[in-house]
Amino acid sequence: MQDYLIIKLQGAMQAWGGHTYEDYRPSLIFPTRSAIVGLLCACIGIEREDIKALKALDKSFELTVRANKRKIAQRKSTEDKFVSMQKITDFHTVQHARKVDGKPRPEAIVSRREYLCDAEFTLALSFVKDADYGLERVKQAIQKPVYTPFLGRRSCPIQRPLYEAVVNAENAQAALNKVEPYQGTLYSEIELDGGTPMMTRDQPLFATTVRQFNSRKIYILGSG
Repeated sequence: MQDYLIIKLQGAMQAWGGHTYEDYRPSLIFPTRSAIVGLLCACIGIEREDIKALKALDKSFELTVRANKRKIAQRKSTEDKFVSMQKITDFHTVQHARKVDGKPRPEAIVSRREYLCDAEFTLALSFVKDADYGLERVKQAIQKPVYTPFLGRRSCPIQRPLYEAVVNAENAQAALNKVEPYQGTLYSEIELDGGTPMMTRDQPLFATTVRQFNSRKIYILGSG
């Protein structure tokens, strides 16, 4: 049995950036590991230039994500309705954007950015033995963050506190089964019985302050 820190990510919009293609900024349909490390860094107060602390935090926990399958009550019906996540694309236009040399561009820059609407995720974090950033320290940080956390982009604020519970369970899947809404698709770094493996490129590398990523294996398991 092990303790798991349960975090809920809920907001009108979320954006979990995948591989960027110049002016196209896609979002994955589940939170990336790099984004969760960044969110926790903001809560703890770790600066982007503090490579040692970033590495230590990244090595401190294993992550399992559940994309929640939610129901909402209908005013004129006795039956509840399932909420479906939607992906939208927004067009951003920026004038006088800076070039690499710091000079302003004469032309406007147009980019397409994806966002998730009506999405909700429950996270189960398990911490390694003697972690530099253990469960209690991270728990206190998300309850009283140093910097304002957001859901992937600054334009995506949280609509409820991050902290949900600390659950003792045999594994991450069992821990999530104790937290409403109980149903949803799992994306786990830990092998799941019946899960389908896939590779995703969202493992942050902290060799330099330049953002770089490596691939990691996750296991996907759907539920009814």
